[in-house]
Amino acid sequence: MNYIEVKIKSVPYSDTFADLISAFLGEIGFDSFLSAKEEISAYIQEPLFDEAQMTETFRLIPLDCAIDYTVTRIPDRNWNEEWEKNYFTPIVIGNECVIHSSFHTNIPNVKYNILIDPKMSFGTGHHETTCSMIEMMLQTSFDGKTVLDMGCGTAVLSILASLRKAQSVTGVDIDKWAYENARENVCLNHISNIEILLGGSEQIEGNIYDIILANINRNILLENMKTYASCMHTGSELYMSGFYKEDIPVICEEAAKHRLIMDTFIEKNRWVGTKFIKKSNI
Repeated sequence: MNYIEVKIKSVPYSDTFADLISAFLGEIGFDSFLSAKEEISAYIQEPLFDEAQMTETFRLIPLDCAIDYTVTRIPDRNWNEEWEKNYFTPIVIGNECVIHSSFHTNIPNVKYNILIDPKMSFGTGHHETTCSMIEMMLQTSFDGKTVLDMGCGTAVLSILASLRKAQSVTGVDIDKWAYENARENVCLNHISNIEILLGGSEQIEGNIYDIILANINRNILLENMKTYASCMHTGSELYMSGFYKEDIPVICEEAAKHRLIMDTFIEKNRWVGTKFIKKSNI
């Protein structure tokens, strides 16, 4: 699959701009982002790219700044080399989990060692949403649990769930790059109880899970909340991220329609990770 690379600059530049541009573009199909030297590189599959839609999205960014961009078509390539050049570095989360790639050396010795060669898939642990999900997972018992990882990306959350003794893990992603990369990463970590499926919510209909992980974005979470809830029993837990603290009310409103009540959340630079529990009644 060929990709479109959009390099985006703003004057003035801020971390808030970087977060917002990633969130807004993520809602129109962009699936990967790199930040370096006050410039954002955003990537989208070529058939999904709509420049007019993108520029309209720029106008929705609630910041007073001037935005400039360049568009480049990039053919299929070795994405691991691209990530290495763009400084994907090992990250330690909660002093228990290290995420690193095959080209890294001097890996910290912690309880959970996860090997990720990310290609174009989201989920190296560096973004606040992935980090928040992992922090919450480290505080959760997965022993003997059936787990679903929706929008699994690199499968980093699936791998951690397995390492934390989940009985079985199902990872689902609609993007073929992510599907293939997730399968590769599962093999790299020598894990046998993770199944990776290509597709969307249709892949999980009729199944029941003890724990569902969904690090996607607000609109997709809202759209699929009913499906997630239908795959949960009373007491099942739903962990979600990919949205801002100010989005919590609308997320909670939709969740409540399906007997899902928020138990807790954590915040990192306005991004949040949330835990919901399915109740027998409300």
